[in-house]
Amino acid sequence: MSQFTYRDNLLYAEEVSCSKLADAYGTPCYVYSKAAIQHSYQAYASALQHWPTRICYAVKANSNLAILSLLAQLGAGFDVVSGGELERVIRAGGDAGKVVFSGVAKRADEIRRALLAGIYCFNIESREELERVESIAKEMGIPARVSLRVNPDVNPSTHPYISTGLKENKFGVEIDQAWELYQRIAQSRDLHAAGIDCHIGSQLLDLAPFQACFEKLFELVDRLHGCGIALQHVDVGGGLGIAYTHRESAPGPQEFAKVLAPFMQDRQLELIVEPGRALVGAAGLLLCRVEYLKHTAQKNFALVDAAMNDLLRPSLYSAWHGISAVYKEAGDEMLYDVVGPVCESSDWLGSQRSLCIKQGSLLAIHDVGAYGFVMASNYNSRMRPAEILVDGDQAWLVRKRESIEQLFADEIIPG
Repeated sequence: MSQFTYRDNLLYAEEVSCSKLADAYGTPCYVYSKAAIQHSYQAYASALQHWPTRICYAVKANSNLAILSLLAQLGAGFDVVSGGELERVIRAGGDAGKVVFSGVAKRADEIRRALLAGIYCFNIESREELERVESIAKEMGIPARVSLRVNPDVNPSTHPYISTGLKENKFGVEIDQAWELYQRIAQSRDLHAAGIDCHIGSQLLDLAPFQACFEKLFELVDRLHGCGIALQHVDVGGGLGIAYTHRESAPGPQEFAKVLAPFMQDRQLELIVEPGRALVGAAGLLLCRVEYLKHTAQKNFALVDAAMNDLLRPSLYSAWHGISAVYKEAGDEMLYDVVGPVCESSDWLGSQRSLCIKQGSLLAIHDVGAYGFVMASNYNSRMRPAEILVDGDQAWLVRKRESIEQLFADEIIPG
């Protein structure tokens, strides 16, 4: 159930008018629903309750401290891909002992910090990374818990930029190499084989790739067990998509659990999942205001105060996001390209959208809770937007809008 609904033709975030939010905090601004995030997390917890499960939220989807704090309070662990994300989890009150550290190019200082923090395990993506972790663990006298991320060469049927499970992708180790590396881990005093990991991509709307991945992954688990390497967990990654359009249908945690169930049956393994978009994607709006309506012989343009630096997904992935007027005006709709002020033709947020709007109208861009603000930049020296968390009839400013002074704060003119 969406927490963004219309009442008397006005869009609300839970119990708060989006018009009032725009007036109070300015535009563009991100608005998140606490109830939507709680509902999504509980749906995962309920679907996977049959097995000992650790839900490790993928921090890269939305790393605002308020979001991380909320998920930590719900009991979540965290999947991080940088030292900065680890520090965010700790600052937000998350338990480092529930953190899995993923990513293909972990620096030595990040590995040292993670060991000192006491993270649950590293997801290892190459032989070279394993050697580095082992060397640092030996130097520090802190054995490292590791899990190999295997690349099953499964086509996830998603956008090529967010496909991670094919041989040509940079992620993970091939299954045959994983067998060899687990033998090495078993012989090391400074490494402990905690589990095995696999993540084949993001925004998956078809469960068939998961089935193909699990078949290969659990076959390797059984093979390792047969030679005396008993793993404690299996990490099946994340990747479940959300329905960005009315034409799409996204499987939920219950459907995912049904695919997983035959593989988990009779196996004494903890399950780790790493959902990101599925927890926060539908929980966010980007509010923006129409600065001008420009009509040409070819097209109608709605020129708004949000841009590709605020929401990159349309420009980067040709991603589709629903766009609606915050207040539904009476009148005829027209087709508009919704575009921003950045000096690039790729600065668009939606193409050929049917809208009844005027100069000054407020627009809501939907399903931006994941990969929205986290991908924002200061391109064209634009200040990044504010972020607001709505809880019932209350709204909390969880990130201030950047100021002009912050744009220059770390720059130095020599001399």
